[in-house]
Amino acid sequence: MTAVITPQELHARYQKTFGRAGGYLPRNPLAVDEFHRGIAPRAADLKKDLDPTVQDLADFIHSDLTVRMYVTNMLLEVPEEHRHIHTVDDLIEHLNVVVRWAPAYNRNPLHQIFLPMSALFGYMRLTPSGSVVFRMPQFNDKLRPVLRKWCAYLNSEESAHVLNSRESGWFSQPAVEMNKLYEYECWERRDEKHWGFASFNDFFHRRVKDELRPLAGNGDPSVIVAPNDGTVYNIQRGAARETDFWLKEQYSLSDMLRGPECGDEYVSTFVGGDVYQSFLSVNSFHRWTVPVDGTVKHLEIVPGLMFSAAWRESPDPTTWTHSQSYQAHVNTRGLAFIECGEELGRRMVCAVVIGMEEVSSVTWSVAVGDTVHRGQELGYFSYGGSSMALVFEQGVVDEFTVPQNDPHTHPDDGPAVFARSQIARAC
Repeated sequence: MTAVITPQELHARYQKTFGRAGGYLPRNPLAVDEFHRGIAPRAADLKKDLDPTVQDLADFIHSDLTVRMYVTNMLLEVPEEHRHIHTVDDLIEHLNVVVRWAPAYNRNPLHQIFLPMSALFGYMRLTPSGSVVFRMPQFNDKLRPVLRKWCAYLNSEESAHVLNSRESGWFSQPAVEMNKLYEYECWERRDEKHWGFASFNDFFHRRVKDELRPLAGNGDPSVIVAPNDGTVYNIQRGAARETDFWLKEQYSLSDMLRGPECGDEYVSTFVGGDVYQSFLSVNSFHRWTVPVDGTVKHLEIVPGLMFSAAWRESPDPTTWTHSQSYQAHVNTRGLAFIECGEELGRRMVCAVVIGMEEVSSVTWSVAVGDTVHRGQELGYFSYGGSSMALVFEQGVVDEFTVPQNDPHTHPDDGPAVFARSQIARAC
């Protein structure tokens, strides 16, 4: 018989999720219940008009006995008072609503839902069976086209309807203050329709004013700069080739830097080197910059998991927020291998851009073979939660100049950093 987790367990696990701690999900889990109740009527209206990607996921679940068993069990393991989705068909119909959903603003942080798909899966993935489902490669392979379809919607003009100054709009005064929109180029285009944005994603990866992200170092090539705005999550020196990364905050280079195209080609280069990882909040600047002068040797996007988190059978109050290092190995991520210039001995640096939750896409702004310079744009995320790591070949970093963060104590609120500011000095 399926073991239902208790409401107390559910609430405790929810409070420690990456999305809740990072501000992507509401502080009050009852807002997730409201979200589900609000979706139900729309799901019923659209159930005869399933998006093809959602229909394909439905066909897969119904045709695979093992997947159907685990999906059914994860729904039943949610406590009854929070169980708004009872069957596989319910799940499919609710997901069908989200692929046509542009997130609105809510000035009440207890009720703000930035990530609707995370809210949809929020309770069910906290169950024992849910942790299995969201680690299944085949399930993720079928879910990925759904996310791509949602990304296409967020790239469309239709999604721009939430870009307004009404109470639930992203140009309302509280939303402007939260996102510091006066620091972005769009501030000078406030008289244009949607402030000049063509879509919700266009708004999400908006450009900050150059003068507010000055390049550190005055031309000194030994200065290594931050690739993104965010907070420091972890710094680890002497990274190992292979570790049990799912057990605690450590890095396994053979898993983190391997992709279908590059294989193990670059792994040996980085053994004994250093890893710097930072977290981007939902209202961060979501474009990233090149940390060192050099040449782009390889670019790759590695398909991976999307809604999985580190899981332990025994209660652990930090398991979910500490999933950032775990997700650097298993999530969909981009790998940008850069060979430094002569000043840094032509050693290697890899920028690992990590999609978290429902990040819709990773887009590069450079190409293989390009000569790149510190502070130049490397690429950007489309909508969703995200993290970023830099992996340095041994001998590149002399010292890190940002405060070391203890991920045990501050997994999601470490020291603040800004793109193009100094984070380290080279040897």
